[in-house]
Amino acid sequence: MPEFTIIMPCFNATKTLNESIGSLLSQTFRDWELICVDDGSTDETPRLLKGWEDADPRIKMLRNQGKGPSAARNMGAHHATGKILCFCDADDLWVPTKLETLHREFKVERVDGVFGRVAFFRQRGKADAHSTVPNARLSVPLLMGENPVCTTSNISIRRQTFLQSGGFDTDMVHNEDLEWLIRLIGSGASIKGLNQLHVWYRTNPQGLSSDLVAMSRSRQRVLATARSFGFEPDRRAEAIYMRYLARRALRLGHYGSSAIYLTFSGLMQSPRAFLFPLRRGLLTAIGALCAPLLPKSLRRSLFSR
Repeated sequence: MPEFTIIMPCFNATKTLNESIGSLLSQTFRDWELICVDDGSTDETPRLLKGWEDADPRIKMLRNQGKGPSAARNMGAHHATGKILCFCDADDLWVPTKLETLHREFKVERVDGVFGRVAFFRQRGKADAHSTVPNARLSVPLLMGENPVCTTSNISIRRQTFLQSGGFDTDMVHNEDLEWLIRLIGSGASIKGLNQLHVWYRTNPQGLSSDLVAMSRSRQRVLATARSFGFEPDRRAEAIYMRYLARRALRLGHYGSSAIYLTFSGLMQSPRAFLFPLRRGLLTAIGALCAPLLPKSLRRSLFSR
């Protein structure tokens, strides 16, 4: 039985799949298995996966015809044999020491889940921005404002805890990871953040994460889950969430109406919550108004964290 099971949903991932799997093979901690779930790819992804499966006994391929990444992750979890589940999308990369760090953390401290920092990139080895890790462990009120985990590729969870949670909501396309995290925390799970880089996240302005309007709509499902645990949204949380979306829009290069609309929406909810800390809030507001006029290097500096 391996220490870790890594679950990778795959759909038409020919361009990035080998690089992503390569980052897993480069892990300094080697007691893991990888379950790749092909979600009905129509390109060379299944052939590449079969080649990896034949080359390394730790790699297994499953098929999940067109049911979406949440269903693929749930399917992988039910076939997993590792004690701890990790997720990695087929276009993301892990730093080589990620599993070694997680092994130590899960061994010395009784936590249900662990996440680290994320570097957002378009060009390999060159980070456009970094996520930040809060000092406190995750809570429902914190998650109602923003999601410091940022991506499913950045979360590791004990397999038993994941199965007890019921897994990801397969009806959700956006914010399904946030809704699941709130269910976890609301049910008593303890999720700890480490101030160490774990994941390189490949940004794609045409990807799901760039569909900011849909993300905003899916928030209603997230808030309904929070309410089921007795937490009501307030204007402060709404302002922080609008700031989170505005910063994401700016990171993805949406310098026009999207960032401006989100910024003004957040300021109308709670100016103080949106603007403070100033490093995040005030610069976001300035950036939304001025980003199209700023040099690229300055934009990267403003929204790097």
